Amino acid sequence: GGGGGGAGSGGGRGPAKRMVIKPFKKKPELPADFEDATWAKMRDAVHAVFAATPTAYSREELYRAVEDLCMHKMAARLFERLHAECEANVASLVDSLAGRTPEVIAFLNLANEAWERHCSQMVTIRSIFLHLDRTFVVNNPAVRSLWEMGLQLFRRHLDRQEPLKRKMVTGLLDLVERERRGESINRSLMRSLLRMFVSLRIYAETFEGEFLLATGGFYREEAARYMADTAVAKYLLHVEARLAEEQDRAVAYLDDATARPLVACLERELLVSHTEGILDKGLGELLAGVRLDDLKRMYRLLGRADGLELLCARFAEYAKTRGLEIVQDTDKEKEKEMVSSLLALKAVLDKILGEAFAGDDSFSQALKHAFEVIVNARQERPAQLIAKFVDGQLRSGNRGRSEAEVEELLDRVMVLFRAINGKDTFAEFYRAHLAKRLLLNRSASFELEKHMISRLKTECGAAFTKKMEGMFADVDVSKSLMATWRTTDGCKGCLPTEVHVLTTTYWPSNPTAELKLPSVLLKAQEAFSSFYLDKFTGRRLTWQHTQAHCVLKAAFPSGSKELQLSLFQAMCLLLFNARDKLSFLDVQAATGLDDKTLKPTLLSLSMAKGAHVLMKDPKTKDCKPTDVFSVNEGFKHKLRRIKINSIQIKETAEEAEQAYEHIFRDRQHAVDAAIVRTMKARKTLTHQLLVAELLGQLKFPVKPADIKKRIASLIDREYLERSEEDASVYNYMA
Repeated sequence: GGGGGGAGSGGGRGPAKRMVIKPFKKKPELPADFEDATWAKMRDAVHAVFAATPTAYSREELYRAVEDLCMHKMAARLFERLHAECEANVASLVDSLAGRTPEVIAFLNLANEAWERHCSQMVTIRSIFLHLDRTFVVNNPAVRSLWEMGLQLFRRHLDRQEPLKRKMVTGLLDLVERERRGESINRSLMRSLLRMFVSLRIYAETFEGEFLLATGGFYREEAARYMADTAVAKYLLHVEARLAEEQDRAVAYLDDATARPLVACLERELLVSHTEGILDKGLGELLAGVRLDDLKRMYRLLGRADGLELLCARFAEYAKTRGLEIVQDTDKEKEKEMVSSLLALKAVLDKILGEAFAGDDSFSQALKHAFEVIVNARQERPAQLIAKFVDGQLRSGNRGRSEAEVEELLDRVMVLFRAINGKDTFAEFYRAHLAKRLLLNRSASFELEKHMISRLKTECGAAFTKKMEGMFADVDVSKSLMATWRTTDGCKGCLPTEVHVLTTTYWPSNPTAELKLPSVLLKAQEAFSSFYLDKFTGRRLTWQHTQAHCVLKAAFPSGSKELQLSLFQAMCLLLFNARDKLSFLDVQAATGLDDKTLKPTLLSLSMAKGAHVLMKDPKTKDCKPTDVFSVNEGFKHKLRRIKINSIQIKETAEEAEQAYEHIFRDRQHAVDAAIVRTMKARKTLTHQLLVAELLGQLKFPVKPADIKKRIASLIDREYLERSEEDASVYNYMA
């Protein structure tokens, strides 16, 4: 049976026993040969790695062995022993290269194999001795990591074999030169060996310096050869290709740090050293041919070589040379084309500036200055011809261009106008042409006229265009005045007449002469004078006939014609209503015209091609007092209305001088102000120094003799005085 357990019952278990762990009575000790035995095992493994043979121990077993040695504070000795083994192996590896094949590529392949074997061995060694690397090496800053130790050993023994290293560098440079000459090389071999130099930290001192030196020599010789034998455009293409090749080479196998000095070396040898030669030999040809792609390449490449300042100067020099050839050509026919030629030159240079030189501001300023020199090279003449060119565009006879095209052309002309120093000369001649366009109804468009004046006003201010605007106002007032006169009794019975009443100060002055007007014209003139002076008391009319024109009806045997003539031509022809023949002196006595006016007038009527309404005896091209004129009874013309142009009187030297004097009168205030301003600042100056100062300050051409006159005037007005000691010295009078 069973019995129940109770509190006092017998036969139960006793209390549980506690486990107690006691230390060894005797401390365990490592075997006496533990370190040597373990190292022997490790050494066998290291030798197996170096010999590329299998090892008797697993990688894990070897790792634990290293761990044990480190744990028992045997790491320092282990590191020393490993260092010795590695050094012996590296020495053997490097020495094995000495005396091998002299063939460059074969030798470099052997060197590369040795390096790759070393790297592979050190990777394996480090994986086995990883615990040593992570504990002992990390805690001892003076000790290098295993990988660094391997590199240091390889570098040391390579340095010891200087001829070997020299042979390696020479071989690498040889391969680079072969590639530059067009051969194909093993780029991966190059990359591997140069990475070795970088890893060993001998790239800069051993290879890079010599590489850049060899590069400089190679391209120096090549540049000299190409510059001598090749056109500049081809040379620049070659430079561009070489730069691309070297940049590709730098990426392919050179160290990143070499790229910048390599490109700098190329720029120095191919561009900087030959900048002047490139510009001397090829810039003019490229500019003349407007070879935009080549010029763009030149701008881009010289920009890399700090050559843009010189390129800019040569560009401006070319512009000046071409422009001065145009402006200084005094041939009359060439002068007619001066402005057109300058505009064409400016358009071409602007195109080059915008497309080839990237609109560079310094080039733009240089071109602007060049045109200032060009346009002012002949003092007043270009200003006069620019005014005449504008007149040609605004006259009604100008065909072949739309208003928009004329506007665009006038905008381009304004560029030349801005460059003119003597803008008052332009204004004087422009007003003379404008007067003819307005008075002879030759203006193509009043809109174009007003737009041109608006341009001039924007450029030079309201004072510059005040007279021109006054001329337009006079034309408008005259139209209103004529409309009123035609409603008066005085107009009835007179020849249909159009009169322009002009304000003297606005219009160019013309010489007045006492003419013997035909009675029909005199009656109309007197009738209008009476009407005008009655309407505006206190005013005075002076009749100017030089711009007058009229239509004359003529009955020839071949039929009636209408002749468009100047007033002087009409006065001469009307005399032949009374007489069949008249001598030169007869015509002069009847008209009151002087020789200078009458001669070209009669020649235009008797010698004009296809429109000689008079016969001249003798038939010579000049006009003498004894010449006799008669009506050409056989006159024929296919048109009913015929315009007979007047022969333009050539401007004499005296008239040109008179025009200059008139312009200078307007400049006197500017000259006076400049003299006073200079003397106020300097107090005392010699005549020579004062004249030199003024010639530098004044923006328009002025003669020293004219400056002397203005100085005398200021002395009279007590702004200046002559020095008592020296008459050539002036003092400022406050």
